[in-house]
Amino acid sequence: MTTLLRAFVGPRAPRGALRAAPGRFLAPTALLLLAGACLLLSLLLPLWSMKLLAPQYPRGLTVTAYADRLTGDVDEIDGLNHYIGMRPLNDAAQLERAVAAPSIVLMAALCVAAALVHTRWAALLAFPALSFPFVFLADLAYWLRDSGQNLDPTAPLSRSIKPFVPPVLGEGLVGQFKTIAWVESGWLLQLLAAVFIVVGLYLHRRAYKPLVDARPAPEEAHAAA
Repeated sequence: MTTLLRAFVGPRAPRGALRAAPGRFLAPTALLLLAGACLLLSLLLPLWSMKLLAPQYPRGLTVTAYADRLTGDVDEIDGLNHYIGMRPLNDAAQLERAVAAPSIVLMAALCVAAALVHTRWAALLAFPALSFPFVFLADLAYWLRDSGQNLDPTAPLSRSIKPFVPPVLGEGLVGQFKTIAWVESGWLLQLLAAVFIVVGLYLHRRAYKPLVDARPAPEEAHAAA
């Protein structure tokens, strides 16, 4: 292992210290691995939903977002949106849906890598997964705003409604329609992963920073050799 790689990976836990306090070194590893597992599991679960309530739909119309697709009453909602000049739902965030699944797998792999790296680089490796649930909501809010603010002026009912911004969470009004939006279990699992990462990095620093600080500087190690 080269000196540069050693500096990146960091020191291993001494056997004596590992036997004396195994939880001190195993806890951050376990939490970062759990974070990666939560991210992978979130691929199978919905992340966000919105219900549209209208007089002609007393039970409402619902669209649900997974990491890579939309499900639910997409066609019916697109039919209503057509009259007010709003673009089809699947026309928004096409790039994000295309890269979401491989990106989440990559972030899970980075969490595993962070568990194996015992230096400050672990925080950088885990940062994408830590920020992902918040980036998802921010990106979703952007596309909702973009779709509601850029209505087709040639649509049949374009003059009956002004540009609007559907809320990414909570209730909103769009003409005579009411929208209710909420996060789903997959997003909550990603948020749990972020919590695991924060706690794991705190314990990681407490466990391994003293070992990093105790290592001789590269010049000293070279001189000793």
